[in-house]
Amino acid sequence: MAVRDRDRFSTATRLRLLGEQTAARVYRSQTKRQARRSRLTGRAALLALVLCSLVVALAYPMRQYVSQRAQISDLQRQQEQARKRVEQLRDLKARWQDDSYAEQQIRRRLHYVMPGETGYVVIDPGAAKQSRADLRAARRPWYANVWDGVDKSDASDQ
Repeated sequence: MAVRDRDRFSTATRLRLLGEQTAARVYRSQTKRQARRSRLTGRAALLALVLCSLVVALAYPMRQYVSQRAQISDLQRQQEQARKRVEQLRDLKARWQDDSYAEQQIRRRLHYVMPGETGYVVIDPGAAKQSRADLRAARRPWYANVWDGVDKSDASDQ
């Protein structure tokens, strides 16, 4: 019994007992605290607030960035089309500077013939339909006919 009493009052035994009691108190306080504590802490709420404010702050600039990139790509496409059109017009200009091409176009479009040649005009059977269209054009106001002529010449250029 003397050994038991001595064990009971030894420093190591007291420390071990004190540690177990402290651990039990901490465990109990943690379980009580966890039961009361909500899942959303102050830090988490602050983090969520900061993230939401960043999303709101960056939404408009990102929308602007995307729309500007789309506009840039559209302008680049238009620029490439304009370059192709310029090349086509340069080729056409170079062709018209050739005398034989100009003569060929004058003969075809204006029905010119060289001296000593005989010109023939072949009448198309669809011409009667066209003459009816011309009669309808005569009944319309003059400015409508002018505008139709502009539209037809514009369509023939393309």
